[in-house]
Amino acid sequence: MEVHQLRYFCAVAETGSFTRAAAREQVAQPSLSQQIMKLEEELGVRLFDRLGRAVRLTEPGQLFLPRARTVLGELRAAKEEVAEKQSSVTGKVSVGVIPTIAPYFLPPRIALFSRKYPHATITVMEDVTVRLMDRLRGGLVDLAIMALPARGHDLECYPLRTERLFAILPKGHPLSRKRSVKMKELRSEPFLLLRDDHCFRDTAIEVCKQARIVPQVVFESGQFSSILGMVAAGLGISIVPEMALEKRPDCSSVLITDERASRTVGVAALKGHFLGRAPRAFLDHLRAHAQSRGGVN
Repeated sequence: MEVHQLRYFCAVAETGSFTRAAAREQVAQPSLSQQIMKLEEELGVRLFDRLGRAVRLTEPGQLFLPRARTVLGELRAAKEEVAEKQSSVTGKVSVGVIPTIAPYFLPPRIALFSRKYPHATITVMEDVTVRLMDRLRGGLVDLAIMALPARGHDLECYPLRTERLFAILPKGHPLSRKRSVKMKELRSEPFLLLRDDHCFRDTAIEVCKQARIVPQVVFESGQFSSILGMVAAGLGISIVPEMALEKRPDCSSVLITDERASRTVGVAALKGHFLGRAPRAFLDHLRAHAQSRGGVN
């Protein structure tokens, strides 16, 4: 017994005509009639009384019709379920992210992704770039969000956004009322920077280097919040990326207008490594919503 035979049988029963049934099923009438005859032979009963051009279900046909409809309905439901499963995003996504990006960029985008794909599970590892690269290459994370460029020919990198850098000054500092500054104006200032293991320290040092400044570093920390507190206390100045800006009554943020005073945030995957449906969907999600405020357009 073939599925198309059941379909043809139901079509004839519902239209009351072999001609109309053949047109509905988009098949030649002789072929449809032949399949109905084969079905009758297999069942050992006549399903229809042929009354000229009209047909009528026999008693066995009336008994068989609801069963045939049930079988076809179950098959349709099974196909729809499989199709839905194939188009839905399920599974795990493991994401690594550096500390100078994690609390500012990631939370709203994860929240939006989870609302869109409630059956996907995201785990996040926060670490500095060097260790994130080890985790990525070791298969412990699917994606790593960090500052670009990233070193290594084995990485596939996708830029997400480029952000400006700002000087953070104590309230009342002579430059705090300016809309923008050049790095050379900060030459004599004491600097408060992130520790050596943070890649944003390299970004800040490079900006100083381009301005031919050797910064006098008087305080180092692993967190911007600690640095801002020390700036507020008058210990010195700092440099932070745009996404880490905070409105504080005791500090002022002033745009640095030097040509290379920016950083590019991106996401890296291991080249040649197969990304499952959920990690791929999250990568596409990040690229689609990288520029938006709060993770939504």
